[in-house]
Amino acid sequence: LQFSPIREMSDTTGKVISCKAAVAWEAKAPLSIETVEVAPPKKGEVRVKILFNALCHTDAYTHGGHDPEGLFPVILGHEGAGVVESVGEGVIEFLPGDHVIPTYVPQCKECEYCKNPKTNLCQKIRITQGNGVMPDGTSRFTCKGKQLFHFMGTSTFSEYTVVAEISLAKIEKSAPLEKVCLLGCGVSTGYGAVLNTCKVEWGSTVAVWGLGAVGLAVIMGAKAVGAKRIVAIDLLEKKFDAARQFGATDCVSPKECPEGKSVQAWLVEKFDGGFDYTFECVGRVETMRQALEAAHKGWGVSCIIGVAGAGQEISTRPFQLVTGRTWKGTAFGGWKSKDSVPTLVKDYMEKKLKLDEFVTHRYSLEQVNEAFETLHHGDCLRAVLSVAPQ
Repeated sequence: LQFSPIREMSDTTGKVISCKAAVAWEAKAPLSIETVEVAPPKKGEVRVKILFNALCHTDAYTHGGHDPEGLFPVILGHEGAGVVESVGEGVIEFLPGDHVIPTYVPQCKECEYCKNPKTNLCQKIRITQGNGVMPDGTSRFTCKGKQLFHFMGTSTFSEYTVVAEISLAKIEKSAPLEKVCLLGCGVSTGYGAVLNTCKVEWGSTVAVWGLGAVGLAVIMGAKAVGAKRIVAIDLLEKKFDAARQFGATDCVSPKECPEGKSVQAWLVEKFDGGFDYTFECVGRVETMRQALEAAHKGWGVSCIIGVAGAGQEISTRPFQLVTGRTWKGTAFGGWKSKDSVPTLVKDYMEKKLKLDEFVTHRYSLEQVNEAFETLHHGDCLRAVLSVAPQ
């Protein structure tokens, strides 16, 4: 891909940019392609021209009104990749023309969370990000005279967006942005849940609930670390071929479970007492319980990746934990974003990590509503939008 970042900088640096964006004016209403105004970046901020964006179920979750932190009107999107257009005061890490991936989990490298190797959950801008604004408490987006909220600190459903410099990872320019945009969320999350959150060992047994992009990324990670048995679980059997291609050794539908028996009890019987590690990638509290209780007594670990609806709670009998099971969760696969995303891109370029196989559909920004409909079909892993003209 060829760009002219220096010319762009001289034309637009310090100026408001008018561009296209998909605006969610309210929950559940179709997204509207609007002309929005994107203000210049302020201190510690970077303005990015977004070229490609992959749709994630988290975007649909918020758009559907299920997110307790959901704010409207808003520009959604958080799996994007693009080119730096300009930088704000004090920014020295980025220059116009740099290729970047916005990251919804920032890394300031200064807070106690960033300094702790046990977590990747930087808290530097957590409150303002949750409030849909930049760190100074204001928005960089306006449309028809109204302020628009930012989403997850990224808002990549826009030809241009502004992000905090701690929410941006610089990547090698040779990487195809239409593929590596997937590393902004789903693939990184599933893959990292195996490598970082659970640290799955060679020879382990693994079960995965849900065979969307995140579930397949878990399978990819389990294969990479040498798991000896990887069981893929989904109601839609048409997903089994993809699961096998990513490394599943067994594919199971809960519809096979005998009447009168719980899915978890059936799996424990069927697979030698349960699994060393289980991963829930569906976002349903029922399957979260299944995954925990199908983990092996004494040492089984179950990891929640899927996001449940607002107000929902998980439950199990305390005996399940007393007898040696561990319940965990992961965000962005435990990756410290600025440090790890460039490494993941490098792994993809060296063919250690699959990305191409996740991209099943492609659309323009104007087709975003059609892309969302496709996302909910069983044959879509990731739909990638072409956002800004190249």
